[in-house]
Amino acid sequence: MSEPIHIQFTRFSAFYSPLIATFAGGFLKEEGFAPTHSIAAAGKSAIAGLLDGSVQVAQSAPSQGFGPLEKGQQPPALHFAQINERDGFFITARKPDPHFTWAKLATGKILVDHGGQPLAMFKYACHLKGLDWNALVVVDAGAETMDRAFRDGTGDYIHQQGPAPQQLEHDGVGHVVAQVGDAIGPLAFSSLAATRAWLATDAARRFTRAYRKARAWLIATPAAEVAKTEAAFFPDIHRDVLTLTIATYQKLGCWTPHIEITRPAFEVALDVFEHSGLITRRHKYDEVIAQPPA
Repeated sequence: MSEPIHIQFTRFSAFYSPLIATFAGGFLKEEGFAPTHSIAAAGKSAIAGLLDGSVQVAQSAPSQGFGPLEKGQQPPALHFAQINERDGFFITARKPDPHFTWAKLATGKILVDHGGQPLAMFKYACHLKGLDWNALVVVDAGAETMDRAFRDGTGDYIHQQGPAPQQLEHDGVGHVVAQVGDAIGPLAFSSLAATRAWLATDAARRFTRAYRKARAWLIATPAAEVAKTEAAFFPDIHRDVLTLTIATYQKLGCWTPHIEITRPAFEVALDVFEHSGLITRRHKYDEVIAQPPA
């Protein structure tokens, strides 16, 4: 009999294809699991599901652990594998601009995703590009409403995760001009999290084995085939858009062959949150990160 396993996403998009592929591609089934998944309710962390036992694996980010540590508390979960080793947000302009520079963002209005980590990453990218964040005219729009606002004519630029920018291009509404991941480079961006107790189980080892296989398949497989495998989970996204998004992330280097969250990648995440004043000290790697179950 198959063993149930429930995975919860904080956000669900093609950016998280390494995790989506574990169930879409049948890799968890091969390890004896009957997988289900959900998306955390607005305002609720996927970590909460880990703690009440309704979720075994959560899509999260190592920076999630910084909040408890800033309060002198032990993080309730550990991050044991990376999903993305680069930021996956894009800058989209209303018109094509092959000569785009980040300085041009100061010449118009920009809708920026105000989520904690996306905003910190965007501010750090501006810093690296020599752009003063305070010089920007930022439109305050929530992640759920900013796409519609841009489509309705608000702003000159918009900062979004794929496949939203690729859908804007497909619809003739905008043109991707920059990638935040290129500006910052490798870092511990998004991750798999679980409780310490679950990480010690045989189920954790089998899950990790499935995840390694899914990730290797994702890297080696043409984007069109990956999109075909995942299409049922993105009914509102055009297949060509999904294919382009996956191909872009493959090329950007978000999905590296190793699954471990490395110390250098973790240090850059600390740089990002230190720059935005979201942490008061550089937290220890072992307080947040666990090695993948062997």
